[in-house]
Amino acid sequence: MESDGEEEAAVTPGTATPAPVSGRLKGCPELSVDSDMREMAKTAAWSISSSKPGNGVSSLRDDSLDTYWQSDGAQPHLVNIQFQKKLQLQLVVIYVDFKLDESYTPSKISIRAGDGFHNLKEIKTVDLLKPVGWVHVSLSGTDPRR
Repeated sequence: MESDGEEEAAVTPGTATPAPVSGRLKGCPELSVDSDMREMAKTAAWSISSSKPGNGVSSLRDDSLDTYWQSDGAQPHLVNIQFQKKLQLQLVVIYVDFKLDESYTPSKISIRAGDGFHNLKEIKTVDLLKPVGWVHVSLSGTDPRR
């Protein structure tokens, strides 16, 4: 149930700004964003569990597939996305390329939500098998693009 303070939105990790009108990002296949959805990632505070020098949050968010986040240290490797107000997210989209990343490509994505870092509950898990391209993770039970 949606409260007065909630908004419907989509988060697109790997994109620092809303997708250009043409729906294209530099260096990658087309990502189309429906006109009735809003890209909300730019309104969030982003943090990561670890990174190698030069491959941190800015590389994750710069609209280029030539740069990327590279974790460093023990697993799990985490991306934390915090919003100032409660949102009802419908879709999370990430770009992965097993052909380029091989062992660094995630094999599992766990999406957790909550009011704070210490009360997060897993709401969606997606197993990936050698993924290449945009991975769309619906959080609303049905794919909002259909």
